[in-house]
Amino acid sequence: MNAWLKRKNGPDEVINVVPDTECPDAALVYHLYVAVDEAYLGRILFDNAGYWIYDGEVLTVDEQEQLGKFIQYNMEVLWSS
Repeated sequence: MNAWLKRKNGPDEVINVVPDTECPDAALVYHLYVAVDEAYLGRILFDNAGYWIYDGEVLTVDEQEQLGKFIQYNMEVLWSS
């Protein structure tokens, strides 16, 4: 799935959000890549309660929150279908 990220320092970007179904680090793991050049931005890990943490060094707190909320919203939509 793709997310539109409003960057604080630089142009806005489309981000590829890729689920990792085999990672044992958390209940759900999503890897984040810039769509244009596939630069790796890190990952967002979710626990069973729906709390998440960003694992990376590229995104600001605001950018992390944008992507965390995007993933949470899309997970809810998928699960309610």
